[in-house]
Amino acid sequence: MNNMTQPVIVLSEGTQRTRGRSAQMINIQVAKMVAEIVRTTLGPKGMDKMIVDELGDITITNDGATILDNMSIDHPAGKMLVEVAKTQDNECGDGTTSAVAVAGELLNEASRLIEQDVHPSIIIKGYRMASERALETLDKLAEPLTINDKKDLIDVAKTSMTGKAAEGKDVLSEMTVEAIIAVTERNGDKLTINKDNIKVEKKAGDNFHNSKLIKGIVLDKEVVHAGMPKHLEKVKIALIDGALEIKETETDAKIQVADPTQLQAFLDQEEKMLKGMVESIKKSNANVVLCQKGIDDLAQHFLAKEGIMAIRRVKKSDMEKVAKATGASIVNRVQDLTKEDLGYAGSVYEKKIAGDDMVFIENCKDPKAVTLLIRGGTSHVIDEAERAVQDALGAVTSAIEDGKIVTGAGAIQIDLSLDLKKFAKGVGGREQLAIESFANALEIIPRTLAETAGMDAIDTLVDLRAKHEKGSRTAGVNVFTRKTADMRKEKVIEPARITKQVITGASDAAELILRIDDIIAGGSSKGHPPDMGGGMPPGMGGMGMPGMGM
Repeated sequence: MNNMTQPVIVLSEGTQRTRGRSAQMINIQVAKMVAEIVRTTLGPKGMDKMIVDELGDITITNDGATILDNMSIDHPAGKMLVEVAKTQDNECGDGTTSAVAVAGELLNEASRLIEQDVHPSIIIKGYRMASERALETLDKLAEPLTINDKKDLIDVAKTSMTGKAAEGKDVLSEMTVEAIIAVTERNGDKLTINKDNIKVEKKAGDNFHNSKLIKGIVLDKEVVHAGMPKHLEKVKIALIDGALEIKETETDAKIQVADPTQLQAFLDQEEKMLKGMVESIKKSNANVVLCQKGIDDLAQHFLAKEGIMAIRRVKKSDMEKVAKATGASIVNRVQDLTKEDLGYAGSVYEKKIAGDDMVFIENCKDPKAVTLLIRGGTSHVIDEAERAVQDALGAVTSAIEDGKIVTGAGAIQIDLSLDLKKFAKGVGGREQLAIESFANALEIIPRTLAETAGMDAIDTLVDLRAKHEKGSRTAGVNVFTRKTADMRKEKVIEPARITKQVITGASDAAELILRIDDIIAGGSSKGHPPDMGGGMPPGMGGMGMPGMGM
C-alpha cells in the first residue's frame, strides 16, 4: 500500500509541462501575437516595421516573410506561423502577410469555440470541410488568363508591388512582366518559368525611373586588363569553367637547376603554354572570354594584345545565366573550345554604375536569361524595391503557370466567406460553428485593409457583404478613396494560386496547433528547460525582435 502512494516520476528533473486547455490557449495566444505583428503591414496603406539586429543593422520593410525571418521567435507555435510564411513565399512569392493573418484569425476564432466547450477535434473537422469547400469555390470563381494578356499581367505585378515600391511600380511592373515573358519556355501545351533565369541587380544612387531591363546579363565585375577593349559590338563569347593559368602538379616534385638557362627554359615553357591557351581562344574567333577562375597576368597580356576582352572569377550561377542568354556552351578546357561553343551578344561593354565597374552583356538573340537593374535613392529604399520585384516575379509567374486570376482587395475573401456561411447551414451540428468561424476568419483580409486605410472596419464589411449578395462579386476595399468599389475595374487582380495557398497553409497550421494538448519542454543538463511561455502572460514567452529589448 505504501508503494502505491509513491509518486511515479517519468520526466527528468527540471522539465516543464503544460497540459489541456492551458497548452492550447498558450499556443493560440503566441500564434495570434505573431499574426498581429505582421497584420498591420497588409495592403497599400500597410505600415512598415523597423527591425534592428544584434549588430545594429536596420531593415525597414512591410514584407511579411522578411519581418518574420528577421524576428527572434523561440516559441514552437510562433515558429509554425513562420513556416506558413516561408511556404507561401516559396510557392507563390507573395501573400505571406495574408497567410499569417488568416492563420492567426483561424486560431482566434477557434479559441472562442473552445471557450464554448466545442472540442478541438470538431473544430479541426469543420475547418477541413471549410477549406475543401473554399478551394472548390475559388476554382469556380477564378478567371482565365494567358501569357498574351499582357495588360492583366502588368496589373497583377502592380497589385503585388503596391505599398512596397509605390513610386516605381509602373516602371518596375512592366519590366517584371517583360522579363518573365522573355524567360518563359514552352513544353508542349505547358509553360514553365524558372525565376532563377532572371537576375536582379540593384544599385543605389538614382531614382526608380532609371531602372531598366537588360536583354542579357549584367556582371558585377570589371575587365581584367587596362589594355583590353572596353566596348565591343557583335560579340562572340567563350565561357570557360576553369583557369587560364598553369596548374601546379598534384604530386610534390623537386627540380634541381644547375644554371640560369635552365630556369629560363622553365619560364619560356610556361609562357608558351599560356600563349597556346590564348591561341586556342583566338582560333575559335571569340572576342570576349568569361572565366570562372583566375587568369594569369601573362595570359591577360596576350589576350589584350589580341584585342580580346576577359572577365575573371565569374560566379557559376552567372556563367549559367550568360550561357542561357547568349546560347554559349560552358567549356572545361580551353583546348576543347570550338566555334560551336561560342555565344552571341549584340554588345558587351564596361560601365561605371554608382562608383562600381560593371560589365553589360546585352542585345542577345532571344535570351532565356535577363537582368533587372534596379536603381533607387538609398540602400533601404532599393532593398524594399528588390523585395517588391521578387514578390511581383512570384505573382506573375503563378498567374501564367496556373492561368487563373481573381479580384483582390478583399473581394474574393468576401465571396468565399458568404459561400461558406451558406454551406455551413446545410452541414449542421457543431461542425457548422467551425465552418462559420472559418468564414469569419477569411474576412480578416478586407477588415485589415479597411483598418490600415483609416476606414470603419464594421461598416466596410457590412457594405461589402451587401454588394456581394446583390451580385457585385468584384466589390472590394479601395484604400485610396476609402470606399468600397468594383476592384476589377480598378485593375486590382492577383493569381488564384496566392489565395489557394493562403487557405491551404493557414488551415493546415491552425489544425496542427489545435491538435496540441500537451507541451513538454525537456530539462537541459543544468535543469533549466527552455521558456515555453509558462511564468509569463500566455504567448509572450520566447519571442522578440533582436536588439529591441523585447
